[in-house]
Amino acid sequence: MKPLVSIIMGSTSDLPVMEKACQQLDQLQVPFEVNALSAHRTPQAVEQFAAGAKERGIRVIIAAAGMAAALPGVIAAQTTLPVIGVPIKGMLDGLDALLSIVQMPPGIPVATVGVNGAQNAAILACQMIALSDSELAQRLAEHKEGLKQKIEKANKDLAEVKYEYKTN
Repeated sequence: MKPLVSIIMGSTSDLPVMEKACQQLDQLQVPFEVNALSAHRTPQAVEQFAAGAKERGIRVIIAAAGMAAALPGVIAAQTTLPVIGVPIKGMLDGLDALLSIVQMPPGIPVATVGVNGAQNAAILACQMIALSDSELAQRLAEHKEGLKQKIEKANKDLAEVKYEYKTN
């Protein structure tokens, strides 16, 4: 099994957030890899990774980083693959990382999800891959139907909650 998605994080301290991406990719049956690489502490390794990712069959890169959050942009500067940035909540509740990832210069785009939005990053990566993978597109459709059913059930459960002045 060869990975289609690569999850990269600045350090393993980001793993508790990025586990949601791993779980989502697992649920949608998309092969992935997970590595810790730092734009500041291992810049040569980041460069080698980004330069070789497409050749290895990677289709989308999810890059998580906090604080200065250079990792997604550094990777995006060195590959034509789509890069999805996940800002990690840190010193300024993640605003520092969010702004660092969103404010990329022209020609170096990084799709960015919300702070600690690893699950959405995984879904977005799958949606990109599903453009040319009908089986994955079907699994995504089933996933979205499951989300709809959860909300419909929650609304039915709320209807059963009784209060003296509740009108529905």
